[in-house]
Amino acid sequence: MSTSTADPDAADALTDTEYRDLLSDLPPSAKLVAKVLEGDAPLSQGQLAEESLLPDRTVRYALNRLEDQGLVGSRYSFKDARKQVYYLNR
Repeated sequence: MSTSTADPDAADALTDTEYRDLLSDLPPSAKLVAKVLEGDAPLSQGQLAEESLLPDRTVRYALNRLEDQGLVGSRYSFKDARKQVYYLNR
């Protein structure tokens, strides 16, 4: 039995510099979606579209790009299991 209290995901956490480097190569829509998620997370795709004032299709594209870089994660919403909610992996 291990008595370690270290977070197993802590080794996978990005430094601010690594996060900014990955984000800098992405399109402006992905940067905006990431910025919205910094303030209010987790959010559904619809909520991200409302907060960012971007069309649903653009938010979907931005989320896909962020997920490809490993910057965003998703899970099912506790309020509505039919919806996914997104959060930053930092």
